[in-house]
Amino acid sequence: MSDASTTPAAPRSGLDRYFGLSAQGSTVSREVRAGLTTFLTMSYILFVNPQVLGTAIQVPNAFVQLLMTTAIAAAFGSFVMGLVARYPFAQAPGMGLNAFFAFTVVQGLGVPWQTALGAVFISGVLFVLLSVLGARQAIVQAIPNSLKFAITGGIGAFLAFLGLRSAGIVVTNPATIVGLGNLGTPSVLLALLGLLISTVLMARRVTGAILWGILATSLIAIVTRAAVYAGGANGALQAFPGFGGSFLGIFGTPVWPSSLVGQLDIAGALGLGLLSVVFTFFFVDFFDATGTLTGLAQRAGFLDASGNMPRARRLFAMDGLAAMFGAFMGTSTTTAYVESASGIGEGGRTGLTAVTVGVLFLLAMFLWPLAAAIPGAATAPALILVGAMMMEGVRHVDWGDISDALPAFLTILAMPLTFSIANGVSLGVISYAAVKLLSGRGRQVSPILYVVAALLLARYIWLSE
Repeated sequence: MSDASTTPAAPRSGLDRYFGLSAQGSTVSREVRAGLTTFLTMSYILFVNPQVLGTAIQVPNAFVQLLMTTAIAAAFGSFVMGLVARYPFAQAPGMGLNAFFAFTVVQGLGVPWQTALGAVFISGVLFVLLSVLGARQAIVQAIPNSLKFAITGGIGAFLAFLGLRSAGIVVTNPATIVGLGNLGTPSVLLALLGLLISTVLMARRVTGAILWGILATSLIAIVTRAAVYAGGANGALQAFPGFGGSFLGIFGTPVWPSSLVGQLDIAGALGLGLLSVVFTFFFVDFFDATGTLTGLAQRAGFLDASGNMPRARRLFAMDGLAAMFGAFMGTSTTTAYVESASGIGEGGRTGLTAVTVGVLFLLAMFLWPLAAAIPGAATAPALILVGAMMMEGVRHVDWGDISDALPAFLTILAMPLTFSIANGVSLGVISYAAVKLLSGRGRQVSPILYVVAALLLARYIWLSE
């Protein structure tokens, strides 16, 4: 909820009028702060995406070129989301989708990376077409409110899990799948301290609590020389390595990703043998992005009493356009980022938040060494805290009605346990349609939802063969 007055003031400027700042009870400073918070929580993609895609895309100076194209794709996606759709949702090349691109499609199936980019581009075209035709909006409208609240809660659980894992509080355990990490390690101690700082600041209603928590935790890490930064010997964490020995070390010369831009092979991707790859790219991002955008919209209070969101066609179309542009620039699917919830938690309510994120990604092309001063242990508390806040909506689920409760429960549980928002949405939709139909309440379900559930079920059966 916004901490501003509930009575919208008259627009104070052209910027205010365009983004509807006063109408949303927000201010320029609040939106910029929210954008900075979102950027800090998702800036890891600048370093992770090149590492993942670099295993499949072999070009000169691959890491730097992929970092640059990641920043450009993220900036473009965030700009169109903020300027055209006017929502505070940032976009960037998606985690999971980049792994599927690199390890499954390119390395596993032997598809040239240029052809894989063509498949990403085609899936983006399909997103835009379905958005313009209103199909994605119709699907969102067909999802019952109980599942929408569950999707929001599931995303919150997923965010918290990401934060716990990033901090080292939750680790892989061969015997139990996951387990408790070593609570005495610097990263865990720093993350717990950061979580305490941010929570106390929020409880005291300090403006910018999450952002101040991230910055304070990063400063503590630098001053105490805590070993929480990547890049140490043999993959170990290290103390903050500095900015190259001088203040000027925070600057890096941008490199145009000439070996990546425009290299996509659309004709090759249209080949019959790759239709399944195109479909998988399309399916995963369709439900991942749709679930993410719906959950974020619910969290920000954009959904009306019927669960609909304004400018839905434009919103979903911009998601598809970002995927197309990202493929042209040479990166895997660009999609809405769940970390946008951290900026929403800071009060971001308009497209100015997303535009701020876009500007910061462009600046990162020059100042990307500075982003390395923010360790994962500093952003992890923000994800945990925002995840906790997103669970608030599950109280609206009718837990006394098992036909609502079970699908909602599966939606929430599946997202962190399968590491996929798309899987959570899919299991929720399938189980909701099945339980309602078989319990004699079939008329409570939209016909569109039955069609979607059938397609989802067919997709899982097909992939299991």
